[in-house]
Amino acid sequence: MALKAIGRLVALALLFASTACVPTLVTSAPPTYAPTSTSTVPAPAEPAATPVVLPSPTPEPPLAALINSQPIYLADYERELGQYEASLLSQGIDPNSPDGQAHLAQARAWILDWMISEVLIEQAAVAAGVGVSDAEVDADMQEMIAESGGEEPFLAKLAECGETYEDAWQKERRQLIGMAMTQRIIDGVPATAEHVHARHILVDTSQEAERALAQLQAGADFAALARAYSQDTSTRETGGDLGFFPRSILLAPEVEEAAFALQPGQFSGVVTSTLGYHIVQVVERDPARPVSPENLRLLQDRAVQEWIDELWAQAVVQRFVETAS
Repeated sequence: MALKAIGRLVALALLFASTACVPTLVTSAPPTYAPTSTSTVPAPAEPAATPVVLPSPTPEPPLAALINSQPIYLADYERELGQYEASLLSQGIDPNSPDGQAHLAQARAWILDWMISEVLIEQAAVAAGVGVSDAEVDADMQEMIAESGGEEPFLAKLAECGETYEDAWQKERRQLIGMAMTQRIIDGVPATAEHVHARHILVDTSQEAERALAQLQAGADFAALARAYSQDTSTRETGGDLGFFPRSILLAPEVEEAAFALQPGQFSGVVTSTLGYHIVQVVERDPARPVSPENLRLLQDRAVQEWIDELWAQAVVQRFVETAS
């Protein structure tokens, strides 16, 4: 098993990629509502393409949600859901089939979460004094019109999706604001940070870990023990070498905490994590080392996700559609 966390946590284009009708997501929803693989979602016994509408505080127009007193209208939510349903058809998935119903059941929650996240980000932008000019939005719209082959086919495509030019303009504005706010968070992540160069031995039981620790205390070579006993196949052949890493990178925070508490040449006691039982040794420390591009991207994505989570935690969100499958 690999101990290093590789890959992005947040993508600016997530979940939607099948048709031009489908919006580009600015940010992922918070963990409580994050989408999971559609293959694991059981199909509902009855088709349920239309969301159940719960009572909203105002009869007209009906609401899908209210976020810090700012509405998301039911019609807008249903339009996004309808666009997703159309995207299933373009992929050869019948929305009325068990597979299509499973996709739709899951989409109801994360589409609304995405729309709520957009509102939260826009509210945060207002509070931070971040905005985009009409000219910027107009320029992007003109690019999309040109890419569509002109105004007529562009408007025809919008009509297909149930959107007006104003709908598309506002959507583009929200996405530009989201990108601007995301860039602010990314820019705040330092490109230089304290690093440790560490290695570890990972075993399955505390007894194995204690035996390895006893051998180390008796003078055994750490790298040799790692090659002989470690269950981390990604580092075993290199003597358990994890390389240089800054804080908030490893999948096992306990290992990271132990590493940053050690000086070069020192090794830890037995460290327990969800991966198993570790012994950690620090080889070198560097108080100000450039963060690798891969780790910098990971730290940036994590910073954005934590910011989104904080927006959700501080918000008052009321939902007026039943999105559970």
